[in-house]
Amino acid sequence: MRTVLWKCGAPDACPSRVPLHSSVAIVDSGIVSLRRQGSAVSVSEAAVQGVTWQTVRGLAEMDSHGCSNGLRDEEIDVVAMAVTAIVVHTMGDKESSSLDMLTRLRQRRPLLQSVAEAPDCTATCEAVVQLCAAVMSGVFPRQTPRWWIKRRTDGTWEDLRLRDDATDKYFGQKLRMSTAMFNHIVAVCASYMEKKVTHYRIPSPVVQLIAFVLYRWASGETYKSGTSAFGIGRATGLQAVRDVTSALLQAYPDARKWPMGRRRAQILRAFREKGFPNCFGAIYCTHIYIDKPAGAPSENYYDRKQKFSVQAQVVVDLDLRILNVHVGYPGSVHDVRVLHNSQLFRRAESGELFDATPENLPHGVVTRGYLLGDNGYPVACPWIVSPYGGIDQGADEERFDTRQKVARGCVERAFGRLKCMWRLFLRTHKTNLETLPQQFVAVCTLHNILLDAGIDFDENHLWEVDANGVWCRVDLGIVGNGACGRGRCTNVEGELLRDALRDRLALMLDRAVGRWCTRGGSIDRRLELLRGPCPWSSCAWLVGRWNGDIIVIDDFKLSFSCC
Repeated sequence: MRTVLWKCGAPDACPSRVPLHSSVAIVDSGIVSLRRQGSAVSVSEAAVQGVTWQTVRGLAEMDSHGCSNGLRDEEIDVVAMAVTAIVVHTMGDKESSSLDMLTRLRQRRPLLQSVAEAPDCTATCEAVVQLCAAVMSGVFPRQTPRWWIKRRTDGTWEDLRLRDDATDKYFGQKLRMSTAMFNHIVAVCASYMEKKVTHYRIPSPVVQLIAFVLYRWASGETYKSGTSAFGIGRATGLQAVRDVTSALLQAYPDARKWPMGRRRAQILRAFREKGFPNCFGAIYCTHIYIDKPAGAPSENYYDRKQKFSVQAQVVVDLDLRILNVHVGYPGSVHDVRVLHNSQLFRRAESGELFDATPENLPHGVVTRGYLLGDNGYPVACPWIVSPYGGIDQGADEERFDTRQKVARGCVERAFGRLKCMWRLFLRTHKTNLETLPQQFVAVCTLHNILLDAGIDFDENHLWEVDANGVWCRVDLGIVGNGACGRGRCTNVEGELLRDALRDRLALMLDRAVGRWCTRGGSIDRRLELLRGPCPWSSCAWLVGRWNGDIIVIDDFKLSFSCC
């Protein structure tokens, strides 16, 4: 095998002569070498990718003239260029980033300079041969181990880098998203995480850091095991969580904004179909369980379930999208106090949030918007509608509480998807209280991004095996703060709004049943049975019986079911 080095130039230019005792193929912007068999090279000119290339002398010509004459200055320059091209070509085959490649070239500049300044042809050729052998054997590109960098094995990270038919499934198991979605997030967040190359060390690839953070949030593993699986150190993992969290919050600022325009119209229409016109969403609080905090009063974080936790207040629509999140208060704080200290409360009181078209309700009540809440908000404010509660309820109040609970169930379903996909916030874990709020907001951002992308959620994540080997629902950290007995609002406006919605719901049910009664139903019979919920559906209401059939209203639509 003979290797001939070609140098780019004009057809009439003086060709450069470079002897090269190697069979390495070089392809670069300025240099090309081709493999030829035989003792001499007979090719004079060739067109490679639209550029005219000229041959230089081959091995036979080199032998005829001898090596004692040495190389001219331009030949030495070409040899240095050849060495550079070999290094560039070899590094390009190793799937390293361009930033890493340029850094390694800068580190090898003294070696290339010493090769170019070789005293004679023999020394130069030997240096080139040795360098080519080192490069092709994979020894030369490896950096010398440094005492401050611990060598690690890449486990999960190496598996994620593989590309085959099972890649998307593996990404879904480890990172809770598809490969295409992961690449999109990396492309958007990369500009917020790029770091400069220093002489101390090369920064870790952005794609590896983002994959590690998503894996930690999804699996809930500790820093020790998670960083080992990705071949990075613990300190690098801690900094990666901060960097990725900040990048997600900066790259997706509109993922959690309050609904406007077409999106708001869709939300209002969806809640209207549930019997709650001008409702913007449902509000609830969840607890993020943590280890006993260090450096903070532990009794403040001790909640009603006798666990250490941090409160997170979330507003959700019927599509399970998170519209607002406020996190950071200790677990012992009441839901109402968390609400009063949130930005949501200040914006709602100033009239910035609820600006829908006024809706006229019974008793002259007019509303422009409100939220649905549980009994933890009995005296909070006039724009949160809570259930009546209690055991001595009338038919209309019981019906209202059932419908309100069904509509408010979107919050629990959102918590189930959020926490079961990102299981770090489902289990008790050791965390930094300063970075926990930002991490949870970043996970809420990912929650909305995956919803918009249509990423499915595996319902099996909602179940687990307890200590007795029995399957049960996971604890979503929903700690009720409801008042005992009947929940009466001390706020007059809030009580009027709730009563108006109750009467509107009863009126709509009566109208729906009345339309059926005009077809031959018995009004007296209807009044006797208009009392309880449907036994097989929490969303429906038992309203009558006719000729052995049960008449059921589901979202104000009549349906028939055999007894």
